[in-house]
Amino acid sequence: MFKSATFKLTISYLCVVMIISIIFSSVVYRVGSNNLSIDLAREGQELSKAFPVFNGTQYVRPSPKELNLDRQHLMDQLILINVLVLVGGGIICYLLAIETLKPIEEAHEQQKRFTADVSHELRTPLTALKMESEVALMDESLSVEDFKKVVISNIEEASKLETLINNLMKLSRLEASKIQSHFNKLELTEIIKEARDQVMLTANNKNISIKLKCEPTRVNGDKDSLIQMLVIFLDNSIKYSDQNTTITIKCDNKPQPWLEIIDHGKGIQAESLEHIFDRFYRADNSRTGNSGFGLGLSIAKQIGDLHKANIIISSQLGKGTKVKVVFDS
Repeated sequence: MFKSATFKLTISYLCVVMIISIIFSSVVYRVGSNNLSIDLAREGQELSKAFPVFNGTQYVRPSPKELNLDRQHLMDQLILINVLVLVGGGIICYLLAIETLKPIEEAHEQQKRFTADVSHELRTPLTALKMESEVALMDESLSVEDFKKVVISNIEEASKLETLINNLMKLSRLEASKIQSHFNKLELTEIIKEARDQVMLTANNKNISIKLKCEPTRVNGDKDSLIQMLVIFLDNSIKYSDQNTTITIKCDNKPQPWLEIIDHGKGIQAESLEHIFDRFYRADNSRTGNSGFGLGLSIAKQIGDLHKANIIISSQLGKGTKVKVVFDS
């Protein structure tokens, strides 16, 4: 599809270039022909003034043959130039068409992968729901207690589906939103505290403490989405940290606003770091016991991009992970 589009776009570009070149050549030819006639006539007048003996003879009148030769020479040069424009322009137009369609093609491929991933992720819990329900219906000896277990399992799968759909909706809203128009000057410490409060119950269940080491730091952004981004990072840190450990959050405004979230969890393999923000990517080999759909960090990255913030994640297996967010000052 894109090869055909590249060819058509190249032809379109080239047609525009050739039309401009031909119009320009026509103007040059017309002006050049007139100038040749004027120059030959002026030369004849000057010759007549300098040598009156030649006045009225063929030597002081423009020669039609000479004029036609000059015009033909000008035409040949313009044709050669247009041929060069056609060849060179064709190559340039082809390269330009490729560059023009490249982001569209990448977006198309990403959308195809996204659709395939969503289909796969939706199919898994749906299949589990269907199979468990069918097995329960076929088993006539199933007790009430066992039937309750099946219902509970189905509810859990339904909750996973709900989580997936909600995350997909968040991504869709972030991609289509214009939250930049609602940016305000915010105190980063207050945002961190609100995000911490939202995850404290989960942290307390694992006896994980969250310590703040923040200096007064102001950023320009959207409060709700920044809290959401920090909750995602903190939730991951808690999920993959051992019990009775500490998560430290630092922030400062020098040399520009930044924050760090440091945990002492399982860590992430180096080869997984470059894919950590990919949708539906889960580093199963590096973070055991992984659950979820691999959308959280994609949402966080989208929020960071909307705020023109650079998110840097460094990690070592068995030692922990550090997430640093550097805001555009």
